[in-house]
Amino acid sequence: MALRTLRASIGLRALQRKCTGNESPINARCFSGSSAALVSGPGKWIDKLLHVKQVEPATEAHSKALSDKEVVYEMQVHNIKPDRMGDYIKLAEHHLTRVHEMESYPCRLFGSWSTAFGQQDQAVHVWIYEDGYRSVKHMSELLWKDKEYLEYKKKRGEMLVSRRNELLLAFHFWGEPPDRDPGNLYELRSYHLRPGTLIEWANNWGINHRREQDEAVMGFFTQIGDLYSVHHLWAYKDLQTRKDIREAAWRKPGWDECVAYTVPLIRRMESKIMIPLPCSPMQ
Repeated sequence: MALRTLRASIGLRALQRKCTGNESPINARCFSGSSAALVSGPGKWIDKLLHVKQVEPATEAHSKALSDKEVVYEMQVHNIKPDRMGDYIKLAEHHLTRVHEMESYPCRLFGSWSTAFGQQDQAVHVWIYEDGYRSVKHMSELLWKDKEYLEYKKKRGEMLVSRRNELLLAFHFWGEPPDRDPGNLYELRSYHLRPGTLIEWANNWGINHRREQDEAVMGFFTQIGDLYSVHHLWAYKDLQTRKDIREAAWRKPGWDECVAYTVPLIRRMESKIMIPLPCSPMQ
């Protein structure tokens, strides 16, 4: 692997010197997408990778520049003991429904899923706090006084391997999720970016290329948790529909540029296919 990477690096440098006469080394950012570039047709991908845009300096806080609402989202990820998944879902559904329907609680359930493909034995819950961080604080205080919640938390702890959460904001350009009929699979695609590149990601990621089939649900970025992480949530009727829609995106002008400019910003990425729990508002 190391030898192939070295050969690719030497080949790209030679190509740059031949085409441009520039003897300076190619920016290291270009190599994230070099394998795809070399097999996508003469010149097109190479040109985009060699001339990838520079990191754009931020002039204000990411939260202000990229999100235009006070709304905060909490994503909870629970890793469950394999032999306790059924018990966990039954227990969690009662708690999720109860909290979602309590008018005195300042949050509501956006969606709740179990994973089908990707990391197994996992549940993902997303909550909405309409009044922002004030609601997050108030909700935390209420739960610590809620005897039924504390009992649920104790029983849940016996079923979990680990858990984590993140506080997120929604990208303002993504828009509100469209209404859709039940019976969908959901894909959560998580991109862990190089620090300092969130503005550049937002400026170059082309959501307009992915709106025709209403598959786009929501785009988030972290404020607390694994920073410089972006989560895209998609809905598909089935895996074949997902394949068809994703392949169709490559036939749209500009999608190749979107990929060429954003792939070098990624440190790590993950995809998981999820099934809505019966209590999930997002079906």
